[in-house]
Amino acid sequence: MDRSVRRPFVLGICGAQGSGKSTLSEALADRMRARGVATAVLSIDDLYRTRAERMALARDVHPLFAVRGVPGTHDVALGLDILAALDAGRAAALPRFDKARDDRAPADAWEAAPGDTALLILEGWCVGARPEAEAALAEPVNDLEREEDADGRWRRAANAALAGDYQALFARLDLLVLLAAPGFEAVRDWRVEQEHGLARAAGAGAQGVMSDAEVERFIRFYERLTRHILAEMPDRADLVIRLGRDRTPLSISCG
Repeated sequence: MDRSVRRPFVLGICGAQGSGKSTLSEALADRMRARGVATAVLSIDDLYRTRAERMALARDVHPLFAVRGVPGTHDVALGLDILAALDAGRAAALPRFDKARDDRAPADAWEAAPGDTALLILEGWCVGARPEAEAALAEPVNDLEREEDADGRWRRAANAALAGDYQALFARLDLLVLLAAPGFEAVRDWRVEQEHGLARAAGAGAQGVMSDAEVERFIRFYERLTRHILAEMPDRADLVIRLGRDRTPLSISCG
């Protein structure tokens, strides 16, 4: 690496689904750009593996890996390559994931972070997460795990993935902010509200929009790690913003 190049400051923003992390990230990026600071935003959702790659995981590891979400369904190596390029002062293409198609968007739809990027905001529901202890994996946390992962193979594989390259990615964070939901129960309401907004924007009959029942099942994939993050991360995050059920900030504390 050229030591004359100043590597970008990497700000991690972690928050459960619907907590407002993407809105906050974009607002902060706009503010910093207005001040002349070259800023890029990367969502961990945009690092999801392609649909074909997840189908292979579903076949070879566990059927539940067909659904995007848990550690193991992200292309962490791609994220590390982006950081390495920016650290070296090179421009980097930022992937985009098309949730309507449940697949990675074509490369011509990607954006580019310039080589002089001074601030990279890495946001996502599990940014900065640490793996659970092995003993915590024994008991299922919901019906999805109880009925479709009775032997714990899926959750153990996801936890092992989180303990691997994800930690190398998160080690690059210079500062970690947690948007702390008041509990997992609020996340369900936020996610349903989010999907209703997507449905209104997409129009009647749009593909890729989930029903309330589908959202209810979908968030069960995220429940275990979301609960773990809410219990474990507040003690070590650099900044914790505790939210009310209406997402109003109730308190802000520094680690």
